Amino acid sequence: MDEGISSFWGPVTSTTDCCEKNFLHSSYIAEFYNTISNIPGILFALIGLICSLRQCFEKRFWVLHLSNMILAIGSMLFHATLRVQQQGDEIPMVWEMLLYMYILYSPHWHYRRTMPIFLFLYGALFAVVHSVVHLGFGFKLHYLILCLLCIPRMYKYYIHTEDSSAKRLARLYVASLFIGSFCWLFDRIFCKDISTWLINPQGHALWHLFMGFNTYFANTFLMFCRAQQREWAPKIVYYLRILPYVKIEKPKVQ
Repeated sequence: MDEGISSFWGPVTSTTDCCEKNFLHSSYIAEFYNTISNIPGILFALIGLICSLRQCFEKRFWVLHLSNMILAIGSMLFHATLRVQQQGDEIPMVWEMLLYMYILYSPHWHYRRTMPIFLFLYGALFAVVHSVVHLGFGFKLHYLILCLLCIPRMYKYYIHTEDSSAKRLARLYVASLFIGSFCWLFDRIFCKDISTWLINPQGHALWHLFMGFNTYFANTFLMFCRAQQREWAPKIVYYLRILPYVKIEKPKVQ
């Protein structure tokens, strides 16, 4: 939307602008609420990273948490400056989904070496194509397809999990996804009307907030399922009775 005060970063070069007035609160932050709403996602990713490293989970999980953190930081930079193109925010989103697909499908993949090679080449090819030709609606459709491809395996993990706390995490994952998506769609569809309201509900910022919870719930559930596969006796425990995480007990090596 239109600018409030002068920008420290210079003229806005991004072709994508969300439904929030630019540089309204600070000359250093273009979209204030869309920027700070990424902070919970960064903190959740950091907590997940520490948890996975301290308990020696497989590399795929600390890479996953690290990618969540990088994506949130990239989103912060994009919304704070509006000096980069939307592809800089969208390409890491696809890479992250490819990583989720690897974590979901690799345990039962017959030719394990082929999957990471294929996903890496696919991600690299997409980055090149999307950088040269901004796919616009094509990106959204492509991202939706990647998300849908993850659903069958997530559902299979859900129905084969007997632990009630782990199942609750999966339900929270689905609920936060639907609520966040609703906020994103509301902000996109009614942006012109929202600009005339006294109070902006900040739908895009709420999308960031719920996606921070969403990725944490998803990652924790997947860590639990993987620990079950490895027979590490996982259980869901709560830090300060609020924040769930996976605690495991690996068999002692004789």
